[in-house]
Amino acid sequence: MSTQLTQDEVLKVASLSRLKLSETEVTALGEQMGSVLKYIAMLDELDTTDIEPMAHAIEISNVFRDDQLQESLPREQALSNAPQTDGKYFLVPAIL
Repeated sequence: MSTQLTQDEVLKVASLSRLKLSETEVTALGEQMGSVLKYIAMLDELDTTDIEPMAHAIEISNVFRDDQLQESLPREQALSNAPQTDGKYFLVPAIL
């Protein structure tokens, strides 16, 4: 994998990103992207034959509890804290 980007490649990435770059920025971005590609090339050299593929770097487990039926807050009590109601529902300003 080549770690050097041509000016055309940098301009293509900028175009896809909807960025307008000056000549100085094109040069700087090309160097920065080249550094990233150089690092990726170093990672490609690692022997990963005995490493199992994974989706996350750490083990993730579900931390949610099971749903349980329980008494809910009475409507009158819930609405008592609202700035505005119509007696049955919260009234909020229209957004659209």
